Amino acid sequence: MTTRIAARFAKCAAEGRPVLGTFVMAGDPDFATGEAILHALPAAGADMIEFGMPFSDPMADGPGVQLAGQRALAGGQTMKKTLAMVTAFRKTDDVTPIVLMGYYNPIYSFGVDAFLVAAKAAGVDGLIVVDLPPEEDDELCIPAQKAGINFIRLATPTTDDQRLPKVLNNTSGFVYYVSMTGITGAAIKNHAAVGEAITRIKGHTDLPVAVGFGIKTADDAAIMGRDADGVVVGTAICNAVKDSLADGKATAGTVAAVTALVTDLANGVRRARA
Repeated sequence: MTTRIAARFAKCAAEGRPVLGTFVMAGDPDFATGEAILHALPAAGADMIEFGMPFSDPMADGPGVQLAGQRALAGGQTMKKTLAMVTAFRKTDDVTPIVLMGYYNPIYSFGVDAFLVAAKAAGVDGLIVVDLPPEEDDELCIPAQKAGINFIRLATPTTDDQRLPKVLNNTSGFVYYVSMTGITGAAIKNHAAVGEAITRIKGHTDLPVAVGFGIKTADDAAIMGRDADGVVVGTAICNAVKDSLADGKATAGTVAAVTALVTDLANGVRRARA
């Protein structure tokens, strides 16, 4: 069965360019605005959407993504509301992949079996759960695969050739390469090293490899997209939301601020291999 994720990577590869993945936090800065942003992303140029599950105690998020999660939680965002947003999105878009990204606690609190049933029914295509290592595959990874939801694993600069096969085992959809050690939002210091790491990972798997962390501009996207099958931007988008707010509340320019940035990033990936 061809999934939305596989179909989108194949489509972009046929066009000679990487996939543009955009991370937004569900419910940031409020439910209505967050929903409007979600619906606006594909037309702005997003090929795939990583949809953040707000969590009070993130461990790998930099300040931009942490603040987005805090705004969403303060606005009353819940897992049920997040899944409801995906359900509403699917009424008008049945092709753009949606990957829920975050931490295991909200899923565990919801109940794994109930969550997987609800996520599949809503139209979720994949999961990225950053605090579940391969040793915990029985907890969520394998049940998710059985439910027809891809489980995307993270590889990092410290994932050596001995560890990599373990990371890739049971991974599906694509491999998410974290371009640096540390948290989201930092700058990439060595683009060449990222390219070398992507080539190394591709020697171990036929899955597409997408790069995230540190990609902020269209130029960054173009550089990373030379080697990667996809590039993912998150902190810059969360910051675009933050910078559009007035007294912490959405303004008439909030959605437009996000779509303008995403359009610029989309232009970057389209010249990555020109």
